[in-house]
Amino acid sequence: MASTEIPSVSPTPMEGTFRPNTLSAADIAVLVVYFILILAVGVWSMWKTKRSTVNGYFLAGKNMSWWPVGTSLFASNVGSGHFIGLAGSAAAAGIGPTAYEWNGMVVVLLLGWVFLPIYIASGVTTMPEYLQKRFGGKRIQIFLAILYLFIYIFTKISVDMYAGAVFIQQALGWNIYLAVILLLVITALYTVAGGLAAVIYTDAAQTVIMLTGALTLMSFSFVEVGGWQAIFDGYSNAIPSIRVPNTTCGIPREDAFHIFRDPVTSDFPWPGVLLGMTMPSIWYWCTDQVIVQRSLAAKNLLHAKGGSLLASYLKILPFFMMVLPGMISRILFPDEVGCADPKVCEQVCGNSVGCSDIAYAKLVMELLPKGLRGLMMAVMIAALMSSLTSIFNSSSTLFTMDLWRYLRHAASEWELMIVGRVFVLILVVVSVLWIPLVQASQGGQLFMYLQSISNYLQPPISVVFIAGCFWKRTNEKGAFWGLVLGLLIGVVRMILDFIYPLPQCYETDTRPEIIKYVHYLYFSIILSLFTLVVVVCVSLATEKPTEEQLSRLMWSTRFDPVKRTEAKETGTFNIDNGLHHENEKSDGSVREHTNGSNAQHAETPSKLKSMLLWLCGMELNSEREQPPTPPPEAVVSSLEEEPYLRHVVNANLIVCLSVTVFLFAFWA
Repeated sequence: MASTEIPSVSPTPMEGTFRPNTLSAADIAVLVVYFILILAVGVWSMWKTKRSTVNGYFLAGKNMSWWPVGTSLFASNVGSGHFIGLAGSAAAAGIGPTAYEWNGMVVVLLLGWVFLPIYIASGVTTMPEYLQKRFGGKRIQIFLAILYLFIYIFTKISVDMYAGAVFIQQALGWNIYLAVILLLVITALYTVAGGLAAVIYTDAAQTVIMLTGALTLMSFSFVEVGGWQAIFDGYSNAIPSIRVPNTTCGIPREDAFHIFRDPVTSDFPWPGVLLGMTMPSIWYWCTDQVIVQRSLAAKNLLHAKGGSLLASYLKILPFFMMVLPGMISRILFPDEVGCADPKVCEQVCGNSVGCSDIAYAKLVMELLPKGLRGLMMAVMIAALMSSLTSIFNSSSTLFTMDLWRYLRHAASEWELMIVGRVFVLILVVVSVLWIPLVQASQGGQLFMYLQSISNYLQPPISVVFIAGCFWKRTNEKGAFWGLVLGLLIGVVRMILDFIYPLPQCYETDTRPEIIKYVHYLYFSIILSLFTLVVVVCVSLATEKPTEEQLSRLMWSTRFDPVKRTEAKETGTFNIDNGLHHENEKSDGSVREHTNGSNAQHAETPSKLKSMLLWLCGMELNSEREQPPTPPPEAVVSSLEEEPYLRHVVNANLIVCLSVTVFLFAFWA
């Protein structure tokens, strides 16, 4: 059991903080088995799915069941940044960051029941494409596609890369470049080759590995600390022996076990948790390409709802998998994880701001026996790979469908497949080049850094989507200027936060009052209201949207029949409120139309070329001989639901919402 006495240490590098390669033969064997499993799942998914069409590569043929959709949503959300950052924030500030996880439980259900029916009815592949259909014009689509890519590269990829670097440093002492490049190459291989189907199925396998390993570590942590009550008793006494005198440095928060905290002085003001947290969460779960793309790949709306439910239930677990272990790590290692003197912190983890981000890696290396360390290495690699593959695949979709098609209107499907795959490789190169900047970045509380940036960039996007989905009067000018002005203000606040960083506990707070007293969660509320005012005022002052910009593109119009002219233009026809390609087979794949004369003269590729084409998911057929044609519109699934299964998912919706309310109320 953890003692309440505070051990004394000298301000020298802590033994065991930077370990050499401590993996035993058993650990290496576990890692080998893990990689074999993931590659096997990837190859199996490549055999199972058709990858040579836009629909097959970017939306997995719209043939995914609820369980791979749900596990992929969870795995895409819980990357290595979650394990390192959430545990680190919990070590520093208690259970407060859990509010983000349980807020996500509600908002991911909004995706399945509210937003997804609109996206399915509209027949889109990407979120910028939806706004282009809803508002017309191209500037919003292009602007948003570039913005999404910016957010992915400079927040998601950077955070996951930093988190992976922290774990590799703490656990193995490997060269970061070598380790990360190896992981990126593996992730790129099955992302390029298998498309979304391979990413989703491997995410399902990664989820099982993550849950098994993380819950195992949680069990060891509870045993080591002495049980549930010992966490409550020990955390408040987890004070480092060396800290700056006459300051609050290193002293745990009194409200560490509360989610709702003081509205003025705390790090998680409760009005901000209830309102300000929700707008960025709506962006993430309901309008982010990474998340929505997985739901659009579901067989039908019921399977998509089932996926949202599974993801929502799984979001209960980070509290036990990451938050509590992070707090236990501070109890067991207060001098390292909870270090409060800049010099000591610099020696412990190379970061004078604080070392709470080493909490999870410290537990792994100190508590787990041989063999299980290899399992946890597999867990962290799984978290990193699942998150990066999701970002790579969705970024590829955005670039190909929104930017490349804009530059080349007549691009053939073959060309789009090549461009999508090449862009993944470009992202890998960008990720590698980003490593030095990530290493040099301020670690501190990684999870809180990511959330604060989200609150500055994402609320305007959420407001524009909400207005477009639910207010008919919203037009292109209102949406565009709301987006631009809202983002401009958000970027200004973000820059001010970098210029005036949060002072350390031993420093005087000299920041401007607008930075000091307006918490980023409150700023999220203000920014959302400002954007909404701009959208409403500009929309009312300009022309009304056309009927084509409303039909099947809003909640109130999602069941509108498809016009015959639109059906002719897209090569589709209407059945049961759903669009189906005329050239689509009953299994959802697209039937190849071949021209007899071209087929006869088509070159027979060599065995080597055929193998390479298969690995890349490309089919050499007569389409290459034909003139380039615009790619077909995405298949739009029916919104009809089987009555019995609809009652099942709706009952689970009520249960899941009740669980969420209970969790918030119990820990409020």
